[in-house]
Amino acid sequence: MEYEKKLTDLALSLFKIDAVKFGEFMTKSGIKTPVYFDLRVIVSYPEVMELITGLLYDFAIVDSEYDHVCGVPYTALPIATLLSVKVKKSMLMRRKEAKAYGTKKVIEGHYKVGDKCLIIEDVVTSGSSVMETVNDLRNEGLKAQEAVIILDREQGGRQNLEDNNVQMKALLTMSKLISILVENKKITEQMASDVKNYLQNVKAPVVVPPLDRILMPFEKRAELASNAIAKQLFNIMAIKKTNLCLSVDLTSSSQILDLLEKVGEHICLVKTHIDIIQDFSQNFVTALKQLATRFNFLILEDRKFADIGNTVAMQYTQGIYNVNKWADCVTSHSLPGEGILKALNNSSNGEKGVFLLAEMSCEGNLITSEYTQATVKMAEKYPELITGFVCQKKDTFKNPGLIQLTPGVKLESSKDDLGQVYNTPEKVILENGADIIVVGRGIVAAKNAEAQAVIYKDALWRCYTKRISGKLE
Repeated sequence: MEYEKKLTDLALSLFKIDAVKFGEFMTKSGIKTPVYFDLRVIVSYPEVMELITGLLYDFAIVDSEYDHVCGVPYTALPIATLLSVKVKKSMLMRRKEAKAYGTKKVIEGHYKVGDKCLIIEDVVTSGSSVMETVNDLRNEGLKAQEAVIILDREQGGRQNLEDNNVQMKALLTMSKLISILVENKKITEQMASDVKNYLQNVKAPVVVPPLDRILMPFEKRAELASNAIAKQLFNIMAIKKTNLCLSVDLTSSSQILDLLEKVGEHICLVKTHIDIIQDFSQNFVTALKQLATRFNFLILEDRKFADIGNTVAMQYTQGIYNVNKWADCVTSHSLPGEGILKALNNSSNGEKGVFLLAEMSCEGNLITSEYTQATVKMAEKYPELITGFVCQKKDTFKNPGLIQLTPGVKLESSKDDLGQVYNTPEKVILENGADIIVVGRGIVAAKNAEAQAVIYKDALWRCYTKRISGKLE
C-alpha cells in the first residue's frame, strides 16, 4: 500500500510541475502524441527527485546485480547521480560525442572489461536512446543488460529492448499514470480515452541492432564490402584463418621472395615499400605476383601517397614501378583533400583498393581527432575504392564492410629508438578493434621466420575468434 501511495504521489507531482503535458506533440522517434513528458524540469524540485530515487531503489534496484550505474544523457543523469550515492556504487557517464582533446573517451569513469552496468532512463518510447548508451557501453567491453525507467509509454520500447538483450523495469506505465490522473480528476475521461486509443494504434519503430563490425565474422563482413579488394581480403582471411600482414622491409628482391616462400601460406597480405628495393626489376614483380597467386595472399604497396591528384595519378601508374599494374591496394594520406581519391579512383578501374591513413602508431605524430574524422568522412564518397583505414582505434569507423589495418604489433609491448610504439595482439585486436595486423621486424628479423610467422598467425587468429565470440573477459 505504501508503494502504491508513493506511485500516486509521483504521478500527481509530475502533473503538478508540468512534467506531463496533454495536447499535440512530437516525440524523438517521430511519433505524434497527445501526451508529452518533459522530465527535465524535475531538477528544480528536490522533493520529486528524492521521491523518484527512493522508488527506483525500492522497486527496481535493490535486488539487481551491477557494478556501475549509467544515466542516459541528459535528463537521467541527476537521477543516476543520486542513485549512485544512495547505493554506494560507482557511476559512469556517457558522452553523446567523444571529446576532441584529452582522453577522447565516450564513457567517463573507472571500470573494467566485463563489469555490469545498470542503465537509468526517464522515459522510453522506442528504446532508441537507451540502446545508444547500451551500445557505447558494450563497445567498451561492459555488460549492459538491464535498464530501470521512470515511465514506459507502452509503445514498443520494452520489446525493442528485450530484442536487444536488455531487460526493462519501469516505475510507471502510461496506462497506470492515466488511471491515477483520472481517479484524481486531473484529466477528463475523454482525454484518457484519447490517450488509450493512441496507445493501441500507434507503436514506436523497431530498434534494429547496429551491425557491430567488432563482433562480426570476416565472411559476413565480406558480404557487406563495396570494395572488391576488401571483399577478397575478408574471404582470404576466413579461408586461410589468418589476419597476419607481413611487412617485408628488405632491400633485396631475392631476400623478399625467399622470405615469402617460407611464410606465404601463413599470411593474408604482404606489405611492400617498393622504393627501398635496390635491385628492383619487372622479374621481381612477376615472381611476387606468382607467389601471391600460389599462396593466396594480396599485395599492399605502402606508398602513402600525399601529393596533388595529377602527381599521384602519375606516381601510381607511371615511372619504373608501375604500382597499379601489380599492387592490389595502396596506402594514401587524405591530407591533400578529395583530389587524391579522385586520382586513384580514376586510375584503378574499380579493381584496386586504397587504405587511407586515419591514425599512425609512431610517437608524436601530428594527426588529430578532427583530421581522423574528416578522413573517414571523405572516404564515404568513394565506397568502391576504399578498402579500409590504417588506424589504431576501433571507434575510428563503424562500417563493417571496411577493414582496420593496424601496424605496430609485437608479441610483447615495446618502443624502438625512433618512436615506433609496439602493442600486443590482445591490445590491438580485443581492445582496439584491429582486423588485419601488420608485423615486420618481429618476423623478418627472426632466426626462424616461418616458425615466428606461425606463432604470430596463431596468436592473432586466437584473439580474433575470441573477439567475435563476444567473450572478452
